Amino acid sequence: MDVIATEIPDVLELAPKVFGDERGFFLETWNARMYREAGIPAAFVQDNWSRSRRGILRGLHYQIQQPQGKLVRVTRGAVFDVAVDLRRSSQTFGRHVGRVLSEENKRALWIPPGFAHGFLVISDEADFIYKCTEFYAPQFDRTLAWNDPTIGVGWPLELVGGVAGVQLSEKDRTKAATWSTAETFA
Repeated sequence: MDVIATEIPDVLELAPKVFGDERGFFLETWNARMYREAGIPAAFVQDNWSRSRRGILRGLHYQIQQPQGKLVRVTRGAVFDVAVDLRRSSQTFGRHVGRVLSEENKRALWIPPGFAHGFLVISDEADFIYKCTEFYAPQFDRTLAWNDPTIGVGWPLELVGGVAGVQLSEKDRTKAATWSTAETFA
């Protein structure tokens, strides 16, 4: 596995070794020793799978207590994946990382606890798989506005028909905090 640095040192892009031939391919999606050696000592407690169609934007979500570290990947289709640093003590507080994850590139992204996370589906449909270091706790669930100009995420909206092509959940539409009102971590 190749570990690729991002603009935020704690967020890692991971390119697995893929072994393929005329029959198809094989890769390890999780190997505790390999990930520990890459600097990801996480103990995962929950696996999640979501399927979404083009233009669905999920996020930017985080838990203000029981923050979740996430190891995310796409097994079908493609998404633009984003992590926003909400750790006030971090040198990268308020900055974000965005990467395309797809079934073609087979890459994963490690997002440590203390980040808001979201993704935009840029293919017709996408299967998004992720491991979490903490259980989902709806009472601590928060949403940061995906389009907050202070954060300035460069979502590839041209791939979904512009802003009009973005589809949000009711929660993400009505309960999202702006950067100035978001709860953050110490």
